[in-house]
Amino acid sequence: MANTRDHLLACAEDLIRTHGYSGYSYADAADRVGVKKATIHYYFPTKQDLTLAALQAYRDRYKGAMTSIENDFDNALDRIDAYGKLYLHGVERGLGCLCSALSAELENLPDDLKRGTATFFREHLDWLERVIAKGKEKGEIGADFTNIGAARLVVSSLEGALMMERLLDGTAGFEITLKALRTSLTA
Repeated sequence: MANTRDHLLACAEDLIRTHGYSGYSYADAADRVGVKKATIHYYFPTKQDLTLAALQAYRDRYKGAMTSIENDFDNALDRIDAYGKLYLHGVERGLGCLCSALSAELENLPDDLKRGTATFFREHLDWLERVIAKGKEKGEIGADFTNIGAARLVVSSLEGALMMERLLDGTAGFEITLKALRTSLTA
C-alpha cells in the first residue's frame, strides 16, 4: 500500500503542475492512479493534505538535488547550470514548476500552502545566494549583482523560461536562457 501513497503524490504533483490547485480533484487523481476516492481519503483526508504532501515531496527532492549539485560541482557557474537543468525536466515533460503553479493561485490557497510555497522559493534563493557568494570569493562570478539580486535573477529567469519554453521552443529555448544566465553572471 505504500506504493499507492507514492503514486498518489506523483499524480497530484503532475496534476498541480499542469492544472493548478483549483484545476485538479480527487476524482482526477483516483482515475489516473486507478483507485477509488476513498483510498485517497485514507492517505490524505483532504485535497489540502494531498497538496501539502506533494509540495513537501517536491521540496525534499529539490533539496536532495541541490545537495548533490554542491557535492558534484566545485565551480559556482557549473552549480548554477546544473541547478538550471533541474528545471529542464519540466520542459521536457511539458510540466510547469509546482510552486509557480501554486503561487499563480495565491489568493485561493490555504495559508499552509502559501507558507510552503514561499518556503520553497526561500530555500532556493538562500541556496543560490550561498553559491553566488562563494563564486564571487573565488572570482567565478562577477560583482555586478548583489548576491540576492543574482539569486533572484536566476530563479526568475528559470521559472519564466520553464513556462515560456513549454509553449515556444522547448529544450532548445531553455538552453538559450541557461547560456544567457551564465554569461550575465561570469566575472
